[in-house]
Amino acid sequence: MITAVEPKKLRYWVGGEWKTSRTDHYMDCYDPSIGEVVARTPQCTPAEVEAAIASAKAAFPAWADTPANKRVQVLFRMKTLLDKHQDELTRLVAEEHGKVWDEALGDVLKVTEVVEFATGAPHLLKGPAVMNVTPGYDTTQVLEPLGVFAGIAPWNFPAMIPMGWMAPLCIATGNTMVLKAASFVPRSSMRIMELWAEAGLPKGVLNLVTCSRKEAEILLTHPDVKGISFVGSTSVGQHIYAIAAAHGKRVQALTEAKNHALVLSDAALERTARGIVNSACGCAGERCMALPVAVVEEKIADDLVEALVRVMKELKVGPAYDKASQLGPLVNDDHRRSVISWIEKGVEEGAELVLDGRGLTVPGYEKGFYLGPTLFDHVKKGMSVGDREIFGPVLAIKRVKSFDEGVELINESEFGNGSVIYTQSGYHAREFSKRSHAGMVGVNVGIPVPLAMFGFTGHKASFFGDLHTMGTDGVRFFTEQKSVTAHWFSATEAREGKVRNSWDGMI
Repeated sequence: MITAVEPKKLRYWVGGEWKTSRTDHYMDCYDPSIGEVVARTPQCTPAEVEAAIASAKAAFPAWADTPANKRVQVLFRMKTLLDKHQDELTRLVAEEHGKVWDEALGDVLKVTEVVEFATGAPHLLKGPAVMNVTPGYDTTQVLEPLGVFAGIAPWNFPAMIPMGWMAPLCIATGNTMVLKAASFVPRSSMRIMELWAEAGLPKGVLNLVTCSRKEAEILLTHPDVKGISFVGSTSVGQHIYAIAAAHGKRVQALTEAKNHALVLSDAALERTARGIVNSACGCAGERCMALPVAVVEEKIADDLVEALVRVMKELKVGPAYDKASQLGPLVNDDHRRSVISWIEKGVEEGAELVLDGRGLTVPGYEKGFYLGPTLFDHVKKGMSVGDREIFGPVLAIKRVKSFDEGVELINESEFGNGSVIYTQSGYHAREFSKRSHAGMVGVNVGIPVPLAMFGFTGHKASFFGDLHTMGTDGVRFFTEQKSVTAHWFSATEAREGKVRNSWDGMI
């Protein structure tokens, strides 16, 4: 067992160095496995947030003017450092967030994945060109960086989202950034910030602050910030999209989800049950690509529920840094109470509580923020436990009579991050992939998140903006197109001094 230590006061990073905030307000950071405060995060002042923006603005001209093949040398060195410090970062994610070891490792590996993708910037930034597009005229399109971007990160993936989804492509394409790390899980981002400096990233290119929502509003309206990348709740995402866009900024806001799986009667039952439990309870359900709802054909529903309960009961709940643990704690007690209130709401609404994870304690870690796997059956339309994002290890079963009924039910959701079908039928898999309204579809894949070269493509109320994160969309989000049309005068044309007509090279 790990015992608590005196909480450390954390700092913020601006202009290539750690600075001590002048604030009087700090937020508690817990080790959720033991339920103890281990650090305190500064709520930076407005002046400190503005200083971070100024630092990024000052660093932009030289960084943007650095050739792409030179910029990515920093990313190559960063990849090596991430590999070298992989275990250290994994343990840090586990300690500050509560992800079990393999999940925390995945959080770190997803940073490495996007860094690797971003090293391809010299190729990704190449634009199209046509020589003699009209007689004597050539046109080339180039992608150019815009300036300072802000990244507003959530608490559920403290390494992957700020230092994977946000920073690498922003930096590789020649921009600079101010990251607002989540206040109660900032330490892994802070450590990775130090690795960026060690990799040779120039001062001011990447800055990191922690602050309250009030100070974060500065990022949405400041004239030197060109765009916002956000991951979090739908209500906040809508607010950010409205305010930042009204101030002329680009926005990509990735928000809530309620992903559904359709389980047909021909599905491989045991493998399907284990895939669903892995997707619903992995990362303690604290991810927007969790699978909290299974829509099941009635003829196999009883058998599947029985298998799900058995698999859920097999999960070993324990501290995040014990490599034998399969389900760790929730991130803090406030969030655990929130998930419990959703379970209570499900009971009140009449859903059948088949497996109740409330009241679970782990011997030796009694103060940790644990909640066991929870399963509801016979969840009906309109029940909040089946429609709203809970963000915990809670699975709801909705029963349907047919494939068509299941597809219709799933598409009624206001959210559209992911959807899944479990079947052995190629026809139904193809039909589901075509008819699903979600942005990421899995066929016998419980968490259908594509790798970085494809991007993260949520739909409906799961995303606000025009360009998604990562992939080619991510490159385009952090750049703008410029078209250059050139014409060189022949000796005769120069001597005569005539213009062909008022369209001059456009037709």
